[in-house]
Amino acid sequence: MAISLGKNNNRGIVGLDLDGEFIAAVQTAPDGISRAVSTELAPGIITDGEVTDVDALAEALREFFKTHALPRRVRLGVSNQQIVVRHLELPKIDNPEELAVAVRFQAAEAIAMPLEEVVLDHQVIGETVTPEGAVRLRIVVVAARESMVSRVVDAVRAAGLRPEGIDLNAFALVRTLSLPADSAESARVYCHLAGVTNLAIAIGPICLFTRPLSTAWQEDDEQAAAAALAEEIRLSVDFYMAQQEARWVGEVVLSGPGARRPELAEQLGSMIDVPVSVAEPLGRLQSTQIPVGEDPYRHTVAVGLALGAAA
Repeated sequence: MAISLGKNNNRGIVGLDLDGEFIAAVQTAPDGISRAVSTELAPGIITDGEVTDVDALAEALREFFKTHALPRRVRLGVSNQQIVVRHLELPKIDNPEELAVAVRFQAAEAIAMPLEEVVLDHQVIGETVTPEGAVRLRIVVVAARESMVSRVVDAVRAAGLRPEGIDLNAFALVRTLSLPADSAESARVYCHLAGVTNLAIAIGPICLFTRPLSTAWQEDDEQAAAAALAEEIRLSVDFYMAQQEARWVGEVVLSGPGARRPELAEQLGSMIDVPVSVAEPLGRLQSTQIPVGEDPYRHTVAVGLALGAAA
């Protein structure tokens, strides 16, 4: 799902992850990843997933893209507390324009933000049939506060880049790491430990629930950090399971730089009732083009953003 900023053509588009601690950029090719590079980001430029210094981010991006001679067309990801994800059910509407109007009307009640202040997008994720035989659409709606999106776009454009679209980091994360959907498959929790701790619950490639977590996994007290993260995962799963047609959660998958923390998966597995594993950072894609010394765990979200441009 993307908040579209223009007509997509995936040739030369870079998936750009603006993490609070680093910038990561990925290009994909038909046979895998063609480029993956990153750089540190100074503290205070992005805080809790929001751009707080537009000029400093623009300068950092300008230097980063010049150093690595990257294409100027980018697909961006966002993740912070100013993004709301909700599920709606509507009567089946075949006309896309009429469906968009109906979604916006229903979203006005489901989203606690004035719609004139948000960028809104939706995706149909399935259909249900009522006992009376009526077909209803299951829809995921995403609302992002427009001022937050504007700061990201302003910084990117000031760096001389061309934003082609905006995606949720959670959707990009699932796109990279998900397995092919199975009608009998249980739900899977993805927990990305980077500048923002981001959680998503998905069935196959479809993200059904997402929220950023407040857990600071970088804290020195490893046991306390693991316990806090386990509690937030449990609360998120409980909230998801209260939704209609929720599937049993069968696995927790860790990703991001924090997933490499020794024994974290084992600690979490002992605290929650489902298996915990660490994902292959590039998912099913392989690359021989990652420079020596580059951390592949930085690139999981950027891979999903690049794959979204190719969709």
